[in-house]
Amino acid sequence: MFEPVIAPSGTLLGLLQRGRGDGTLHALTAPRAEALAALNHCVLRDPRHDWQVENRSLYYARLYLDLNGELDEIEAHLFDVEDVFDTEESRTGLALAVLGHLASYGRRDALELLRRYAASGANWAWALDELALRDDDAGLRALAAPVLARFATDPEGEAELAAAVRDAFEPRPWRLWADDPRESIATRVRAAHEAGCFDRWQRQMRPTGPRPGWSVQAVFEWAQQGMDRGAALHVPAARCLTAVAGPEDRPEIVAAAKDGTDGARCTALRYLADGNDPDALGLIEAAVITGSPTVVEAAVDAFERMRSIAAVDRARGWAHRPDPLGAAAGRMLACRGGAQDSDLVLTALREAVRGEGPDAPTLWTLVDGTGRLGIACAAPVLRHIYRETASSHLRGRTARALAATDPSFPSGFAVECLWDCEETTREIAARHAETGDNRVVERLRRLAADPAEEAEVQTAVRSRFGPDTPAG
Repeated sequence: MFEPVIAPSGTLLGLLQRGRGDGTLHALTAPRAEALAALNHCVLRDPRHDWQVENRSLYYARLYLDLNGELDEIEAHLFDVEDVFDTEESRTGLALAVLGHLASYGRRDALELLRRYAASGANWAWALDELALRDDDAGLRALAAPVLARFATDPEGEAELAAAVRDAFEPRPWRLWADDPRESIATRVRAAHEAGCFDRWQRQMRPTGPRPGWSVQAVFEWAQQGMDRGAALHVPAARCLTAVAGPEDRPEIVAAAKDGTDGARCTALRYLADGNDPDALGLIEAAVITGSPTVVEAAVDAFERMRSIAAVDRARGWAHRPDPLGAAAGRMLACRGGAQDSDLVLTALREAVRGEGPDAPTLWTLVDGTGRLGIACAAPVLRHIYRETASSHLRGRTARALAATDPSFPSGFAVECLWDCEETTREIAARHAETGDNRVVERLRRLAADPAEEAEVQTAVRSRFGPDTPAG
């Protein structure tokens, strides 16, 4: 999947792509045709950088309801000839999830589209999972024959069916089909279920990796073998060292951390850092200077995991370094520093935004630390990140930091956060948004009455209403 192109944050499309609350508010006041065009653009061209983590489906489904939007473009997208050639989940997953939410709100047209796609679409398993949560037994039973027809009756086809049953996210349809009155369907599904369980048992009986009695050198070799084939095994290898290494093995481990193979060096650095070895910090610094990119990344990660006072003190000295270790030191202080480190954390935050932009991965930790330390003068930078980031998760963390640092948050961004795509952001807003605005009170009541809303959000909403105040 190509990296999504995100429109400017000041446009309707840019707001909707980011999942911001202002996207919904602007769409409801824009010409309906323009709002639907932007909404369809987002649903058919998933704007998320991490589509497996960020939420958009409920956000877009609610806007379809508010706009009374037709589903013609979603239908054309699902049943386009491209569906035969591009079978990646990312092409249709968001559209199917939106249809699932619309079906739960009673949109019959969405339910029918899901049924049709489950019967004939490439991403049928996702559609079936959506239906498993929303459809009745009769609707699911009607899909048994077309779904099973996807799998040949030869040994290869039966193996593929067994894998599909074993890996199903929602087991309800398969359980229904196992009890289907049509013997040909029930027998086949039960056999696939048994084969899947047997396959899982076999895999558990054939574990790979370290065995009791391995030496330190054997663990290092295993880590390097993984690296040679593109698998990073230094983290489990470091855990193995904890089991097999004794005090007499320390010189060998320290030597590996200094100049071993990349696999051994990464493993040794992780092991020494996790054990707060007195030489760990010096070895980490040397690895950042002399190591390969893989070793540098492992060294920095090992440093950030350290919890000792010595590590925090060293971070204060490293925070000014213009290299990955300096950036890691800023994050260390954001997580574990004290009030005296506020200036260093703020400097790291500003430099990250200036140098890498509002979507820099390092900002997640720095934003959290800014809120934890209550750095009030960071509010302007946090507002910029909130507006510009394409990551709805980072925006939510920024909202939490603003709630701790910006006195204008309750009457400002907290209001729009009530319409945000992320439930954690809506929860923050429900706890902080000023209720003097009529829109806030109405939105809180709507969230409290919405069966699709997360329980944590509804709990936060109820905390804002007195016992005698109706919330619905």
